[in-house]
Order: sequence, then C-alpha cells, then structure tokens
Amino acid sequence: MVPVSVKNSVSSGSQSRPFRRLAIVWAAALAFLAGAPGLRAESAAAATAPPPALSAPIGLGEARRIAFERNWDLLAAKSDVDIAVAQQIVARSFPNPILALSVAKVPADNAPSSTAMGNSLLHRSYDTIAAVNQLVEIGGKRDARRSSARAGIAGAEARFAEARRQLELAVTRAYVAVLSADGQATVLRASAASLRREADIAETRLKAGDLSRADRDQIRIAADRFEIDANRAEGDARTARIQLGVLLGESSASGGIRLSDMLEQLAGRPVPSGWEIPSPSVVANRPDVLAARADARRAEAELRLQKAQRVPDPTLLAQYEREPPDKANSVGLGVSFPLPLWNRNRGPIAAATAAAAQADTRANQTVAAAVANWMAAANDYRTAAERRERYLTRIVRDSAAVLDSVRFAYQKGGASLLDLLTAQRNDNDVRLASANAAADLANAVGGLEAAMSTPVPGPPGSKPISRP
Repeated sequence: MVPVSVKNSVSSGSQSRPFRRLAIVWAAALAFLAGAPGLRAESAAAATAPPPALSAPIGLGEARRIAFERNWDLLAAKSDVDIAVAQQIVARSFPNPILALSVAKVPADNAPSSTAMGNSLLHRSYDTIAAVNQLVEIGGKRDARRSSARAGIAGAEARFAEARRQLELAVTRAYVAVLSADGQATVLRASAASLRREADIAETRLKAGDLSRADRDQIRIAADRFEIDANRAEGDARTARIQLGVLLGESSASGGIRLSDMLEQLAGRPVPSGWEIPSPSVVANRPDVLAARADARRAEAELRLQKAQRVPDPTLLAQYEREPPDKANSVGLGVSFPLPLWNRNRGPIAAATAAAAQADTRANQTVAAAVANWMAAANDYRTAAERRERYLTRIVRDSAAVLDSVRFAYQKGGASLLDLLTAQRNDNDVRLASANAAADLANAVGGLEAAMSTPVPGPPGSKPISRP
C-alpha cells in the first residue's frame, strides 16, 4: 500500500465537505493503483498456469476430450474462426462520413474585416464552410464483401472441424502406439522369463552331466536378448507416452500417462455401417470438403467484388457556408465520382478470375482425395481385420502348441537345444505379429472413422466424443 496524507485547508462547516470527499476519492484511487500490479500479476499467473497433470488412468475417449480442450494446434485453429468473425464485422460496416471545416478570406495585412453587421466573430467577412462528405457504394460491392466474409467464416469453422478430425486420428494412433509398445514389452518379457526357466532346468541337467555348458549358455544368451528387446520396447512405450502427452496439451510431457483401455478392446470396436463404399452425401459433409467449398465460394465473391469495382462510387456532399454580409447563410449540395477512363480494374479482375478457378479446382481435388482416403481406409480395415482374425483363430494357438510340445520333448531329451530355441523364437515372433495385427486393426478403425467423419463407439468405460 502507498501511504497517503491529505490535509484539509478549510476549517469547518459546509465548505469542508467537498474537500473531504475529494480526499477520500483520491485516497481510494491511489490505494487501487498501488494494489493493481499485484492483482494483474495474479490474473496473469492464473491465465498462464499449466493444465493439471494427468494422474488417473484415461481411456481413448477421455484422451480425445482432453486433447480437444488443451491441444495447442486446435486452440490456434480456433483463433482463425475469431479472425473470420472480425472480418465479417468489417465487411458489414459502412464507410464513415468525412467532416471538413474551413475558414477563408481572413485578412493577413491588418485590413478591416468588420461588416455592417458588426465586428464580432460571426459578423466579420470571413468565408466559413462546414461540409460533410459521404461515400456511397453501389454496384453490389458491399453485398459481395459480405458474401466473402460469410464464406470466410464457413471456411474457418470447417478448418477448425478438420483440425479436430485430424487431432482425433492422431490421438488414436498415439494411444494405440503406447498400447502396442507395452504389448511388445510384455511378450518379450514373457519369452525371456520362459527361457530363464529353461536355463534353470539346463543348469540342473548340466550338473547331472546330461547337458553341455555351451547349450546352457545359449539359453541364457537368448533370454538376455529377449530382455534387451523388452527394455527397448519399454523405452519406445515411454516415448509414445510423451508424444501422446504433447497431443493432450501437457506443458511438460514426461511420459507418465497411464491408459485404461486395452489393445484388444480398441481392435474390437465396431465400425460405422456403410463403410464399404463411399457415400457422396457423407463425403460432401467432411470438414475438409466443406472448407474447400467455402474457399471456392469466397473466391467467387471476391471475383464479383472486383467486377463491381469497375462501377464508380459517388461521394455525396452537403455543406453550410457563411460569408457576411452578402451571403450570411447558405447551403450547398454536390456529388463527385471518379471517371473510369484509364483504369477499368482489369488486372484485379483477371487475378480474381484465376483465383476462383484455382479454388474450384482445389475443391474438386479435395473431394477426389476424400473418396480415395475412404477407399484406402476401407481397404486397410478389411485387410487388418482378416489378418487379425487369422492370428486369433489359428496361428497363435498353433504356435503355442508347437512350443509346448518342443519344450516337453526337450525336457525329456527328445528334442535338441536348437529345436527349443527355434520354437521359442517362432512363438515370440508370432505373438509380436499378433500384437502388431491388433494395433493395425485399432488404427484401421480410427482411420475409417476419420475418413467417414463419423464417431465410433469407444470401449466400455470410455466417454462419447461429439463432433461439431
């Protein structure tokens, strides 16, 4: 607080009350100004405070919701919508009138300026003029500018929705990447543990003279390699968690995010009906297509605006003039406009025509790209589902059966060490490939969802995500 000292120079009575009130007002103002920096600092600190860390396990639906609220790129895309709204405000505004004031015929050589009316300021022989000029836009300029602004808002909103669509797909892929790396680490840890048990059995057989030291060492080496690969997979999982944290808008992503959904759940999500063949109505309502169409409409409105610029805009004039004694008070009206003799706005019209054609071409290209994206996503889902089904129904089961039989035969002396290691590596590769197939299917579901721009139900416990 700033100390304030106010002295009253008036002794007493009714004359001292205004001074007391003024002193109180000044004291309150100075006290507020003294505390304002602290208040502003507290407000700024609250506005820039990082989002709270994610401590509880989150599902895919919750991760998407958090990304929609915190992601940096999405927040930047929202600012584009605000800019487009501001441009619409500008387009709706009328030109401001121009006020001109002038005084002429003021003597500069001490000549008398008085008249028979007198020598006051209003009666001298000065020529005083007050004029108002108003530009009037004609030819559809304002309508074209407003149409361009409306298309700009539609395009900005569609691009914001497109940013959300891409963000949802990116979060899905990052979430699946974490689960895939965790699954690979689990498979490798299990393979290493299995070989460690075989190494213990080999140690017993070595002491009994039934196994060579080289065979025991080979089992230990294979187990060590699986553990090293598991450590690498765990490092990849931490890196994937950091990348997921960046998408979720964490200010200091450390890789500590915990996930609640399982890879099998995400791979088993249902897909929207009608995914086999692209639907023209669904493609037409994709955000990227809507944004491209809005850009084409805006370019068309800009072309109409440039063509309207060929029509001269008149400027209306209304003025009041006072020139005593002959013209004590008079008014005047006028109009002015440029003559389109040398400049017919041909250059800007040609540029706007090319821009409109280019925007229309890009809109058609975006539609074709959306259809191709849908077809590719459907093909990825079809092949991923078939591959995942084969692993679940036959390959994983058969590989586990082969490994169990070889392991039993090795323990009984009916199989060689090479047979055991080969079976273990094959089973490890099959389980890793099965986990990768599940990750590919989960990503394919997310890709098909993004291609169709249709929400897909999440696994049990996930919160639904609504699109704009």
